[in-house]
Amino acid sequence: MRWLNLINIIWIFIFPWNIAATKSPVVDLGYARYKGTRLAAGVDQFLGMRYAAPPTGNLRFRAPMRPRKERSVTSATEFGKTCNGVNKVPSDLIGEDCLFVNVFKPKGARPGSKLPVWLYFSGGGYRANSNSNYNGTRAVVDSGMNVIFVNFNYRVGPFGFLAGRKVQRDGDLNVGLLDQQRLLWWVRGNIASFGGDPNHVVLHGTSAGAGSIAHQMTAYGGRNDHLFAGVGLQSPFWPTIRTVAESEFQIQHLAKAVGCPNNNRVIACLRSVPEGDLIAAARAYPFPGATASPLPHFYWLPVVDGNLIRGNLFELFDSGKFIKVPTLTSHGSNEGSMYGENATNPHQVQTFMKNNYPELTKKGLDKVIEAYPLMSPITKHNPWFPSASAAYGDRTFVCPGNAMAVSMARRYSSARVWNYRFNVLDPMHVEEGWGVPHAYDIGAILGPESTRDNTSYLSTNSAIVPVTMAYWTSFVRSLDPNQHRAAGSPYWKPWGRGDGIRLKLETNATELEPVPASLIRKCHMWEDLA
Repeated sequence: MRWLNLINIIWIFIFPWNIAATKSPVVDLGYARYKGTRLAAGVDQFLGMRYAAPPTGNLRFRAPMRPRKERSVTSATEFGKTCNGVNKVPSDLIGEDCLFVNVFKPKGARPGSKLPVWLYFSGGGYRANSNSNYNGTRAVVDSGMNVIFVNFNYRVGPFGFLAGRKVQRDGDLNVGLLDQQRLLWWVRGNIASFGGDPNHVVLHGTSAGAGSIAHQMTAYGGRNDHLFAGVGLQSPFWPTIRTVAESEFQIQHLAKAVGCPNNNRVIACLRSVPEGDLIAAARAYPFPGATASPLPHFYWLPVVDGNLIRGNLFELFDSGKFIKVPTLTSHGSNEGSMYGENATNPHQVQTFMKNNYPELTKKGLDKVIEAYPLMSPITKHNPWFPSASAAYGDRTFVCPGNAMAVSMARRYSSARVWNYRFNVLDPMHVEEGWGVPHAYDIGAILGPESTRDNTSYLSTNSAIVPVTMAYWTSFVRSLDPNQHRAAGSPYWKPWGRGDGIRLKLETNATELEPVPASLIRKCHMWEDLA
Protein backbone atom coordinates (compact mmCIF):
# COMPACT_ATOMS: atom_id res chain seq x y z
CA MET A 1 0.00 0.00 0.00
CA ARG A 2 2.88 2.40 0.75
CA TRP A 3 4.21 1.83 -2.78
CA LEU A 4 0.79 2.58 -4.28
CA ASN A 5 0.46 5.76 -2.21
CA LEU A 6 3.89 6.90 -3.42
CA ILE A 7 2.85 6.27 -7.02
CA ASN A 8 -0.30 8.35 -6.48
CA ILE A 9 1.77 11.23 -5.06
CA ILE A 10 4.15 11.11 -8.03
CA TRP A 11 1.13 10.95 -10.36
CA ILE A 12 -0.27 14.19 -8.93
CA PHE A 13 2.99 16.13 -9.17
CA ILE A 14 3.94 14.97 -12.68
CA PHE A 15 0.41 14.92 -14.12
CA PRO A 16 -1.45 17.70 -12.25
CA TRP A 17 -4.68 17.27 -14.21
CA ASN A 18 -5.56 14.51 -11.71
CA ILE A 19 -5.96 17.00 -8.84
CA ALA A 20 -9.62 17.04 -7.80
CA ALA A 21 -11.76 20.13 -8.14
CA THR A 22 -14.47 20.92 -5.62
CA LYS A 23 -17.67 19.80 -7.36
CA SER A 24 -18.76 16.14 -7.25
CA PRO A 25 -20.77 15.04 -10.31
CA VAL A 26 -23.62 12.55 -9.87
CA VAL A 27 -25.05 10.17 -12.48
CA ASP A 28 -28.35 8.27 -12.18
CA LEU A 29 -28.25 4.83 -13.82
CA GLY A 30 -31.64 3.67 -12.63
CA TYR A 31 -30.32 0.83 -10.48
CA ALA A 32 -27.88 3.16 -8.70
CA ARG A 33 -26.81 6.78 -8.39
CA TYR A 34 -23.05 7.27 -8.38
CA LYS A 35 -21.11 10.28 -7.12
CA GLY A 36 -17.80 10.75 -8.93
CA THR A 37 -14.91 13.22 -8.84
CA ARG A 38 -14.41 16.33 -10.96
CA LEU A 39 -10.73 16.87 -11.77
CA ALA A 40 -9.08 20.24 -12.31
CA ALA A 41 -8.34 19.15 -15.88
CA GLY A 42 -12.05 19.28 -16.64
CA VAL A 43 -12.63 15.53 -16.53
CA ASP A 44 -15.26 13.76 -14.44
CA GLN A 45 -14.24 10.30 -13.29
CA PHE A 46 -16.60 7.65 -11.97
CA LEU A 47 -14.67 4.74 -10.52
CA GLY A 48 -15.67 1.33 -9.22
CA MET A 49 -19.27 1.26 -10.41
CA ARG A 50 -20.92 -2.15 -10.45
CA TYR A 51 -21.97 -3.47 -13.84
CA ALA A 52 -22.90 -6.90 -12.45
CA ALA A 53 -23.68 -8.55 -9.13
CA PRO A 54 -20.74 -9.87 -7.08
CA PRO A 55 -19.78 -13.22 -8.73
CA THR A 56 -19.26 -14.93 -5.39
CA GLY A 57 -20.86 -17.82 -3.49
CA ASN A 58 -23.37 -19.61 -5.70
CA LEU A 59 -22.57 -17.20 -8.57
CA ARG A 60 -18.97 -18.45 -8.80
CA PHE A 61 -18.47 -20.16 -12.21
CA ARG A 62 -21.79 -18.73 -13.45
CA ALA A 63 -22.69 -16.08 -16.03
CA PRO A 64 -22.85 -12.57 -14.55
CA MET A 65 -26.12 -11.28 -13.14
CA ARG A 66 -27.49 -7.74 -13.13
CA PRO A 67 -26.27 -5.57 -10.24
CA ARG A 68 -28.52 -5.17 -7.24
CA LYS A 69 -30.42 -1.90 -6.86
CA GLU A 70 -28.90 0.69 -4.51
CA ARG A 71 -31.17 3.05 -2.59
CA SER A 72 -28.69 5.75 -1.60
CA VAL A 73 -26.06 7.61 -3.57
CA THR A 74 -22.95 5.44 -3.89
CA SER A 75 -19.42 6.82 -3.90
CA ALA A 76 -17.55 6.27 -7.17
CA THR A 77 -14.30 7.95 -6.18
CA GLU A 78 -12.01 4.92 -5.89
CA PHE A 79 -11.23 2.00 -8.18
CA GLY A 80 -12.91 -1.27 -7.31
CA LYS A 81 -10.95 -4.44 -6.73
CA THR A 82 -9.11 -6.03 -9.64
CA CYS A 83 -10.26 -9.58 -10.36
CA ASN A 84 -8.19 -12.21 -8.62
CA GLY A 85 -5.88 -14.23 -10.84
CA VAL A 86 -3.02 -16.67 -10.87
CA ASN A 87 -0.17 -15.81 -8.46
CA LYS A 88 -2.28 -13.11 -6.81
CA VAL A 89 -3.33 -12.83 -3.16
CA PRO A 90 -6.70 -11.45 -2.01
CA SER A 91 -6.27 -7.94 -0.59
CA ASP A 92 -7.87 -4.52 -0.44
CA LEU A 93 -6.99 -4.15 -4.14
CA ILE A 94 -7.57 -7.68 -5.48
CA GLY A 95 -10.54 -9.97 -4.96
CA GLU A 96 -13.31 -12.13 -6.36
CA ASP A 97 -15.92 -9.38 -5.96
CA CYS A 98 -14.53 -7.42 -8.86
CA LEU A 99 -17.03 -6.71 -11.64
CA PHE A 100 -16.57 -2.95 -11.71
CA VAL A 101 -16.45 -0.37 -14.49
CA ASN A 102 -14.81 3.07 -14.65
CA VAL A 103 -15.90 6.01 -16.81
CA PHE A 104 -13.88 9.15 -17.61
CA LYS A 105 -15.76 11.94 -19.38
CA PRO A 106 -15.40 15.64 -20.15
CA LYS A 107 -17.14 17.64 -17.45
CA GLY A 108 -19.34 19.29 -20.07
CA ALA A 109 -20.58 16.00 -21.50
CA ARG A 110 -24.22 15.32 -20.74
CA PRO A 111 -27.05 13.18 -22.13
CA GLY A 112 -27.37 14.12 -25.78
CA SER A 113 -23.68 14.98 -26.27
CA LYS A 114 -23.17 11.69 -28.13
CA LEU A 115 -19.41 11.56 -27.74
CA PRO A 116 -17.46 8.59 -29.16
CA VAL A 117 -16.73 5.92 -26.56
CA TRP A 118 -13.27 4.37 -26.11
CA LEU A 119 -13.85 1.03 -24.35
CA TYR A 120 -10.66 -0.63 -23.14
CA PHE A 121 -10.19 -4.38 -22.52
CA SER A 122 -7.13 -5.16 -20.39
CA GLY A 123 -4.81 -8.08 -21.07
CA GLY A 124 -3.12 -10.57 -18.79
CA GLY A 125 -3.28 -13.87 -20.66
CA TYR A 126 -6.71 -14.74 -19.19
CA ARG A 127 -4.85 -15.72 -16.01
CA ALA A 128 -4.80 -12.19 -14.51
CA ASN A 129 -5.87 -8.62 -15.28
CA SER A 130 -2.65 -6.80 -16.19
CA ASN A 131 -4.23 -3.39 -15.59
CA SER A 132 -7.98 -2.99 -15.78
CA ASN A 133 -7.83 0.32 -13.92
CA TYR A 134 -5.85 2.57 -16.24
CA ASN A 135 -6.60 6.20 -15.53
CA GLY A 136 -8.34 7.43 -18.67
CA THR A 137 -7.97 11.14 -17.93
CA ARG A 138 -5.06 11.59 -20.35
CA ALA A 139 -7.02 9.94 -23.19
CA VAL A 140 -9.94 12.32 -22.65
CA VAL A 141 -7.77 15.44 -22.37
CA ASP A 142 -5.61 14.61 -25.39
CA SER A 143 -8.70 13.98 -27.50
CA GLY A 144 -9.63 17.62 -27.02
CA MET A 145 -12.46 16.53 -24.71
CA ASN A 146 -14.00 14.62 -27.61
CA VAL A 147 -14.16 11.05 -26.23
CA ILE A 148 -15.38 9.16 -23.21
CA PHE A 149 -12.99 6.51 -21.88
CA VAL A 150 -14.27 3.34 -20.22
CA ASN A 151 -12.42 0.39 -18.69
CA PHE A 152 -13.49 -2.53 -16.54
CA ASN A 153 -12.69 -5.84 -14.86
CA TYR A 154 -13.60 -9.33 -16.02
CA ARG A 155 -12.99 -12.67 -14.33
CA VAL A 156 -9.77 -14.50 -15.11
CA GLY A 157 -7.88 -17.62 -14.02
CA PRO A 158 -10.06 -20.41 -12.60
CA PHE A 159 -12.79 -17.91 -11.70
CA GLY A 160 -13.20 -16.93 -15.35
CA PHE A 161 -12.10 -19.93 -17.38
CA LEU A 162 -12.51 -23.19 -15.48
CA ALA A 163 -13.77 -25.66 -18.10
CA GLY A 164 -15.11 -29.18 -18.40
CA ARG A 165 -18.41 -31.04 -18.66
CA LYS A 166 -19.14 -30.65 -14.94
CA VAL A 167 -18.82 -26.87 -15.24
CA GLN A 168 -21.19 -26.99 -18.20
CA ARG A 169 -23.76 -28.94 -16.14
CA ASP A 170 -23.56 -26.88 -12.95
CA GLY A 171 -22.44 -23.48 -14.17
CA ASP A 172 -21.32 -21.69 -17.31
CA LEU A 173 -18.26 -21.86 -19.53
CA ASN A 174 -16.13 -18.89 -20.57
CA VAL A 175 -17.63 -16.67 -17.88
CA GLY A 176 -14.80 -14.17 -18.29
CA LEU A 177 -16.02 -13.55 -21.83
CA LEU A 178 -19.61 -13.46 -20.59
CA ASP A 179 -18.57 -10.73 -18.14
CA GLN A 180 -17.33 -8.75 -21.12
CA GLN A 181 -20.64 -9.22 -22.90
CA ARG A 182 -22.50 -8.06 -19.80
CA LEU A 183 -20.31 -4.96 -19.81
CA LEU A 184 -21.01 -4.32 -23.51
CA TRP A 185 -24.73 -4.38 -22.78
CA TRP A 186 -24.15 -2.13 -19.75
CA VAL A 187 -22.42 0.40 -22.01
CA ARG A 188 -25.23 0.11 -24.53
CA GLY A 189 -27.82 0.91 -21.88
CA ASN A 190 -25.98 3.45 -19.72
CA ILE A 191 -23.27 5.34 -21.59
CA ALA A 192 -25.72 7.99 -22.84
CA SER A 193 -26.16 9.07 -19.21
CA PHE A 194 -22.49 10.11 -19.25
CA GLY A 195 -22.79 11.87 -22.62
CA GLY A 196 -21.59 8.96 -24.74
CA ASP A 197 -22.98 7.66 -28.01
CA PRO A 198 -24.10 4.01 -27.67
CA ASN A 199 -23.92 3.74 -31.46
CA HIS A 200 -20.26 4.81 -31.56
CA VAL A 201 -18.43 2.48 -29.20
CA VAL A 202 -14.90 1.51 -30.23
CA LEU A 203 -13.32 -1.49 -28.51
CA HIS A 204 -9.59 -1.42 -27.77
CA GLY A 205 -7.79 -4.37 -26.26
CA THR A 206 -4.23 -5.33 -25.42
CA SER A 207 -3.00 -8.94 -25.70
CA ALA A 208 -5.70 -11.14 -24.14
CA GLY A 209 -7.91 -8.06 -24.15
CA ALA A 210 -7.48 -7.94 -27.92
CA GLY A 211 -8.01 -11.70 -28.12
CA SER A 212 -11.20 -11.20 -26.12
CA ILE A 213 -12.41 -8.68 -28.68
CA ALA A 214 -11.74 -11.22 -31.42
CA HIS A 215 -13.96 -13.66 -29.50
CA GLN A 216 -16.67 -11.00 -29.17
CA MET A 217 -16.48 -10.38 -32.92
CA THR A 218 -16.98 -14.09 -33.64
CA ALA A 219 -19.40 -14.79 -30.77
CA TYR A 220 -22.40 -16.94 -31.67
CA GLY A 221 -21.07 -17.39 -35.19
CA GLY A 222 -20.57 -13.66 -35.77
CA ARG A 223 -24.04 -12.51 -34.67
CA ASN A 224 -24.18 -8.73 -34.70
CA ASP A 225 -26.01 -7.23 -31.73
CA HIS A 226 -24.67 -3.77 -32.69
CA LEU A 227 -22.74 -3.33 -29.46
CA PHE A 228 -19.68 -1.73 -31.08
CA ALA A 229 -18.83 0.27 -34.20
CA GLY A 230 -15.08 -0.36 -34.49
CA VAL A 231 -12.24 -2.37 -32.97
CA GLY A 232 -8.57 -1.76 -32.22
CA LEU A 233 -6.57 -4.90 -31.44
CA GLN A 234 -3.12 -4.38 -29.99
CA SER A 235 -1.02 -7.59 -30.24
CA PRO A 236 -4.06 -9.92 -30.25
CA PHE A 237 -3.44 -13.06 -28.18
CA TRP A 238 -4.64 -16.30 -29.82
CA PRO A 239 -3.35 -19.22 -27.74
CA THR A 240 -4.24 -22.88 -28.11
CA ILE A 241 -7.95 -23.57 -27.79
CA ARG A 242 -9.54 -26.77 -26.52
CA THR A 243 -13.00 -28.29 -26.49
CA VAL A 244 -14.99 -28.86 -23.31
CA ALA A 245 -14.17 -32.58 -23.36
CA GLU A 246 -10.47 -31.83 -23.74
CA SER A 247 -10.57 -29.64 -20.63
CA GLU A 248 -11.57 -32.27 -18.06
CA PHE A 249 -8.03 -32.47 -16.74
CA GLN A 250 -8.35 -28.90 -15.36
CA ILE A 251 -11.13 -29.82 -12.95
CA GLN A 252 -9.36 -33.03 -11.92
CA HIS A 253 -6.17 -31.19 -10.98
CA LEU A 254 -7.92 -28.29 -9.25
CA ALA A 255 -10.31 -30.53 -7.29
CA LYS A 256 -7.47 -32.73 -6.09
CA ALA A 257 -5.40 -29.71 -5.04
CA VAL A 258 -8.16 -28.29 -2.80
CA GLY A 259 -9.52 -31.61 -1.52
CA CYS A 260 -12.79 -31.76 -3.46
CA PRO A 261 -14.11 -35.12 -4.72
CA ASN A 262 -14.15 -35.38 -8.51
CA ASN A 263 -17.82 -36.39 -8.77
CA ASN A 264 -21.12 -34.71 -9.58
CA ARG A 265 -20.72 -32.47 -6.52
CA VAL A 266 -17.30 -31.17 -7.48
CA ILE A 267 -18.49 -27.74 -8.69
CA ALA A 268 -20.55 -27.19 -5.54
CA CYS A 269 -17.49 -28.14 -3.52
CA LEU A 270 -15.25 -25.77 -5.50
CA ARG A 271 -17.75 -22.97 -4.85
CA SER A 272 -17.26 -23.51 -1.12
CA VAL A 273 -13.46 -23.24 -1.24
CA PRO A 274 -12.16 -19.90 0.10
CA GLU A 275 -11.03 -17.55 -2.65
CA GLY A 276 -7.40 -17.50 -1.51
CA ASP A 277 -7.17 -21.29 -1.31
CA LEU A 278 -8.63 -21.71 -4.78
CA ILE A 279 -6.26 -19.27 -6.42
CA ALA A 280 -3.28 -20.75 -4.55
CA ALA A 281 -4.15 -24.15 -6.03
CA ALA A 282 -4.65 -22.82 -9.56
CA ARG A 283 -1.18 -23.56 -10.87
CA ALA A 284 -0.53 -24.73 -14.41
CA TYR A 285 -0.15 -28.39 -15.35
CA PRO A 286 1.07 -29.86 -18.63
CA PHE A 287 -1.54 -30.06 -21.35
CA PRO A 288 -2.46 -33.67 -22.21
CA GLY A 289 0.08 -34.97 -24.70
CA ALA A 290 2.76 -32.49 -23.60
CA THR A 291 5.77 -32.93 -21.33
CA ALA A 292 6.16 -31.57 -17.82
CA SER A 293 8.81 -29.01 -18.75
CA PRO A 294 8.47 -26.28 -19.71
CA LEU A 295 4.94 -25.73 -18.47
CA PRO A 296 2.59 -23.78 -20.75
CA HIS A 297 2.77 -20.02 -20.35
CA PHE A 298 -1.02 -19.75 -20.35
CA TYR A 299 -3.25 -22.43 -18.86
CA TRP A 300 -6.64 -20.87 -18.03
CA LEU A 301 -8.06 -20.15 -21.47
CA PRO A 302 -11.34 -19.87 -23.39
CA VAL A 303 -12.74 -23.14 -24.74
CA VAL A 304 -14.92 -24.10 -27.69
CA ASP A 305 -18.37 -24.44 -26.13
CA GLY A 306 -20.41 -24.74 -29.34
CA ASN A 307 -22.34 -21.57 -28.59
CA LEU A 308 -20.36 -18.47 -27.69
CA ILE A 309 -17.17 -19.95 -29.19
CA ARG A 310 -17.76 -22.22 -32.19
CA GLY A 311 -14.24 -22.91 -33.39
CA ASN A 312 -10.70 -21.59 -33.42
CA LEU A 313 -10.29 -17.96 -34.36
CA PHE A 314 -8.23 -18.60 -37.50
CA GLU A 315 -11.08 -20.71 -38.93
CA LEU A 316 -13.83 -18.32 -37.87
CA PHE A 317 -12.20 -15.27 -39.43
CA ASP A 318 -11.21 -17.14 -42.58
CA SER A 319 -14.81 -18.29 -43.08
CA GLY A 320 -16.23 -14.80 -42.52
CA LYS A 321 -18.05 -15.62 -39.29
CA PHE A 322 -17.29 -12.32 -37.58
CA ILE A 323 -18.78 -8.86 -37.14
CA LYS A 324 -17.60 -6.53 -39.90
CA VAL A 325 -16.52 -3.12 -38.56
CA PRO A 326 -13.53 -0.79 -39.15
CA THR A 327 -10.49 -2.50 -37.66
CA LEU A 328 -7.02 -1.52 -36.47
CA THR A 329 -4.51 -4.27 -35.62
CA SER A 330 -0.90 -4.11 -34.46
CA HIS A 331 2.14 -5.96 -33.17
CA GLY A 332 5.61 -5.20 -31.86
CA SER A 333 8.78 -6.14 -33.71
CA ASN A 334 9.73 -8.81 -31.15
CA GLU A 335 6.47 -10.13 -29.75
CA GLY A 336 7.91 -13.39 -28.42
CA SER A 337 11.00 -12.06 -26.69
CA MET A 338 9.44 -12.11 -23.21
CA TYR A 339 8.11 -15.65 -23.67
CA GLY A 340 10.52 -17.62 -25.87
CA GLU A 341 12.32 -20.61 -24.37
CA ASN A 342 16.03 -19.90 -23.87
CA ALA A 343 16.81 -22.94 -26.00
CA THR A 344 20.22 -24.39 -26.78
CA ASN A 345 19.07 -26.72 -29.57
CA PRO A 346 16.14 -27.18 -32.00
CA HIS A 347 14.63 -30.04 -29.96
CA GLN A 348 14.09 -27.64 -27.04
CA VAL A 349 12.34 -25.23 -29.41
CA GLN A 350 10.00 -28.00 -30.55
CA THR A 351 9.27 -29.13 -26.98
CA PHE A 352 8.51 -25.55 -25.96
CA MET A 353 6.10 -25.06 -28.85
CA LYS A 354 4.45 -28.46 -28.31
CA ASN A 355 3.90 -27.72 -24.62
CA ASN A 356 2.15 -24.46 -25.46
CA TYR A 357 0.38 -25.76 -28.58
CA PRO A 358 -0.32 -29.46 -27.93
CA GLU A 359 -2.16 -29.80 -31.24
CA LEU A 360 1.18 -29.58 -33.10
CA THR A 361 2.17 -32.91 -34.64
CA LYS A 362 5.69 -34.20 -35.29
CA LYS A 363 5.33 -33.11 -38.91
CA GLY A 364 4.13 -29.68 -37.82
CA LEU A 365 7.02 -29.27 -35.38
CA ASP A 366 9.47 -30.11 -38.15
CA LYS A 367 7.89 -27.36 -40.26
CA VAL A 368 8.42 -24.95 -37.37
CA ILE A 369 12.17 -25.60 -37.37
CA GLU A 370 12.27 -25.26 -41.16
CA ALA A 371 10.57 -21.87 -40.88
CA TYR A 372 12.64 -20.76 -37.89
CA PRO A 373 16.16 -22.18 -38.30
CA LEU A 374 19.17 -21.04 -36.29
CA MET A 375 19.18 -17.23 -36.34
CA SER A 376 21.62 -14.47 -35.49
CA PRO A 377 22.54 -14.55 -31.78
CA ILE A 378 20.90 -12.24 -29.25
CA THR A 379 22.69 -10.86 -26.23
CA LYS A 380 22.25 -12.69 -22.90
CA HIS A 381 20.51 -15.66 -24.55
CA ASN A 382 21.30 -19.16 -25.82
CA PRO A 383 21.73 -19.87 -29.56
CA TRP A 384 18.19 -21.13 -30.28
CA PHE A 385 16.36 -18.50 -28.23
CA PRO A 386 15.81 -16.24 -31.29
CA SER A 387 14.04 -19.10 -33.10
CA ALA A 388 11.83 -19.95 -30.12
CA SER A 389 11.04 -16.27 -29.57
CA ALA A 390 10.15 -15.61 -33.22
CA ALA A 391 8.07 -18.78 -33.58
CA TYR A 392 6.06 -18.14 -30.42
CA GLY A 393 5.61 -14.45 -31.19
CA ASP A 394 4.40 -15.04 -34.73
CA ARG A 395 2.00 -17.86 -33.82
CA THR A 396 0.58 -16.20 -30.73
CA PHE A 397 0.48 -12.47 -31.50
CA VAL A 398 1.66 -11.39 -34.98
CA CYS A 399 -0.16 -13.77 -37.31
CA PRO A 400 -3.50 -13.39 -35.50
CA GLY A 401 -3.51 -9.67 -36.27
CA ASN A 402 -2.47 -10.31 -39.86
CA ALA A 403 -5.16 -12.98 -40.25
CA MET A 404 -7.78 -10.51 -39.06
CA ALA A 405 -6.53 -7.86 -41.48
CA VAL A 406 -6.61 -10.30 -44.40
CA SER A 407 -10.12 -11.51 -43.54
CA MET A 408 -11.42 -7.98 -42.99
CA ALA A 409 -9.99 -6.82 -46.31
CA ARG A 410 -11.50 -9.79 -48.14
CA ARG A 411 -14.85 -10.10 -46.37
CA TYR A 412 -15.58 -6.49 -45.38
CA SER A 413 -13.53 -3.65 -46.87
CA SER A 414 -9.88 -3.38 -47.90
CA ALA A 415 -10.12 0.36 -47.15
CA ARG A 416 -11.38 0.02 -43.55
CA VAL A 417 -8.61 -2.03 -41.95
CA TRP A 418 -5.22 -0.71 -40.80
CA ASN A 419 -2.16 -2.47 -39.39
CA TYR A 420 1.05 -1.25 -37.76
CA ARG A 421 4.35 -2.63 -36.52
CA PHE A 422 5.68 -0.93 -33.40
CA ASN A 423 9.44 -0.53 -33.70
CA VAL A 424 10.33 1.78 -30.82
CA LEU A 425 13.53 0.65 -29.10
CA ASP A 426 13.96 1.18 -25.37
CA PRO A 427 17.65 1.07 -24.32
CA MET A 428 16.95 -1.25 -21.39
CA HIS A 429 15.00 -3.67 -23.58
CA VAL A 430 17.81 -3.73 -26.11
CA GLU A 431 20.38 -4.37 -23.40
CA GLU A 432 18.36 -7.37 -22.15
CA GLY A 433 17.96 -8.78 -25.66
CA TRP A 434 14.20 -8.18 -25.81
CA GLY A 435 14.08 -5.81 -28.78
CA VAL A 436 10.57 -4.35 -28.97
CA PRO A 437 8.64 -6.70 -26.65
CA HIS A 438 5.00 -7.63 -26.45
CA ALA A 439 2.55 -4.75 -25.90
CA TYR A 440 5.26 -2.16 -25.26
CA ASP A 441 3.20 0.36 -27.23
CA ILE A 442 0.60 0.72 -24.46
CA GLY A 443 2.61 3.58 -22.93
CA ALA A 444 2.55 5.41 -26.25
CA ILE A 445 -1.17 4.83 -26.76
CA LEU A 446 -2.49 5.78 -23.31
CA GLY A 447 0.45 7.94 -22.23
CA PRO A 448 3.67 7.23 -20.29
CA GLU A 449 1.87 7.53 -16.96
CA SER A 450 -0.17 4.42 -17.83
CA THR A 451 2.80 2.08 -17.36
CA ARG A 452 5.84 1.70 -15.11
CA ASP A 453 7.91 0.72 -18.17
CA ASN A 454 8.01 4.31 -19.37
CA THR A 455 11.56 5.67 -18.94
CA SER A 456 12.34 6.19 -22.62
CA TYR A 457 8.83 7.56 -23.32
CA LEU A 458 9.75 10.43 -21.03
CA SER A 459 13.11 10.99 -22.74
CA THR A 460 14.57 9.53 -25.95
CA ASN A 461 11.25 8.19 -27.28
CA SER A 462 9.02 11.05 -26.17
CA ALA A 463 8.40 12.12 -29.78
CA ILE A 464 6.55 8.90 -30.64
CA VAL A 465 3.94 9.36 -27.90
CA PRO A 466 1.83 12.16 -29.46
CA VAL A 467 2.04 10.49 -32.87
CA THR A 468 0.80 7.14 -31.57
CA MET A 469 -1.85 8.66 -29.31
CA ALA A 470 -3.22 10.80 -32.14
CA TYR A 471 -3.60 7.86 -34.54
CA TRP A 472 -5.51 5.87 -31.90
CA THR A 473 -7.62 8.82 -30.77
CA SER A 474 -8.47 9.60 -34.38
CA PHE A 475 -9.59 6.01 -34.92
CA VAL A 476 -11.83 6.17 -31.87
CA ARG A 477 -13.33 9.50 -32.90
CA SER A 478 -13.82 8.93 -36.63
CA LEU A 479 -13.19 5.20 -37.27
CA ASP A 480 -10.20 6.34 -39.32
CA PRO A 481 -6.68 6.86 -37.86
CA ASN A 482 -5.91 9.63 -40.34
CA GLN A 483 -8.62 12.23 -39.81
CA HIS A 484 -7.20 13.61 -36.54
CA ARG A 485 -3.59 12.40 -36.81
CA ALA A 486 -0.73 14.49 -35.45
CA ALA A 487 0.59 17.28 -37.65
CA GLY A 488 3.48 16.07 -39.79
CA SER A 489 2.77 12.37 -39.30
CA PRO A 490 2.34 10.30 -42.48
CA TYR A 491 -0.97 9.34 -44.01
CA TRP A 492 -1.64 5.77 -42.90
CA LYS A 493 -2.76 3.73 -45.89
CA PRO A 494 -5.17 0.87 -45.19
CA TRP A 495 -4.21 -2.78 -45.63
CA GLY A 496 -5.51 -2.86 -49.21
CA ARG A 497 -6.33 -5.75 -51.55
CA GLY A 498 -2.88 -7.30 -51.94
CA ASP A 499 -0.46 -8.78 -49.42
CA GLY A 500 -0.84 -5.85 -47.08
CA ILE A 501 0.56 -2.40 -46.33
CA ARG A 502 1.32 -1.44 -42.75
CA LEU A 503 2.66 1.52 -40.82
CA LYS A 504 5.99 1.24 -39.04
CA LEU A 505 5.76 3.34 -35.88
CA GLU A 506 9.30 4.36 -34.93
CA THR A 507 10.65 7.41 -33.13
CA ASN A 508 11.34 10.09 -35.75
CA ALA A 509 11.12 7.47 -38.52
CA THR A 510 7.45 6.54 -38.88
CA GLU A 511 6.66 5.38 -42.42
CA LEU A 512 4.69 2.90 -44.50
CA GLU A 513 6.15 -0.50 -45.37
CA PRO A 514 4.94 -3.66 -47.12
CA VAL A 515 4.21 -6.76 -45.09
CA PRO A 516 7.30 -8.97 -45.73
CA ALA A 517 6.78 -12.00 -47.97
CA SER A 518 8.60 -14.15 -45.41
CA LEU A 519 6.05 -13.23 -42.73
CA ILE A 520 3.16 -13.95 -45.09
CA ARG A 521 4.54 -17.47 -45.69
CA LYS A 522 4.99 -18.11 -41.97
CA CYS A 523 1.48 -16.90 -41.17
CA HIS A 524 0.04 -19.22 -43.83
CA MET A 525 1.91 -22.06 -42.14
CA TRP A 526 0.54 -21.19 -38.71
CA GLU A 527 -3.01 -20.96 -40.04
CA ASP A 528 -2.64 -24.41 -41.59
CA LEU A 529 -1.22 -25.84 -38.36
CA ALA A 530 -3.98 -24.31 -36.22
